[in-house]
Amino acid sequence: MQIKNLKVTTARKELLELLDNQNKPISFDDIKNEITMDKATFYRNISKFEDESMVHSFESNDKKRYYEIQRTPHAHFICNNCNAINCLHKPISLKLDGCCITDMIFKGLCKQCNTTP
Repeated sequence: MQIKNLKVTTARKELLELLDNQNKPISFDDIKNEITMDKATFYRNISKFEDESMVHSFESNDKKRYYEIQRTPHAHFICNNCNAINCLHKPISLKLDGCCITDMIFKGLCKQCNTTP
């Protein structure tokens, strides 16, 4: 991933590489032990990446903010029981007259939590 319009720093390179290697959105808590920067540096750089539309974020049921590299627009499914987050890469067509939809988050029970004995 290329850093657009931003000065390349060690922290930014580290953060982008980490995000680029993920297959699902991550929170600061998910990676805080894998990065060399402090919390303030993490959030300052994430904010700059969001301003440049390089990173997308959303808040989950657990009140944490999750981040992922902005590749192709897609929806997310969040389990109301275990808080698991899954990317939905299937096309979802939803149009609202006069509106531009930028995010779709579906909530419910994942396959593991939706099992009935």
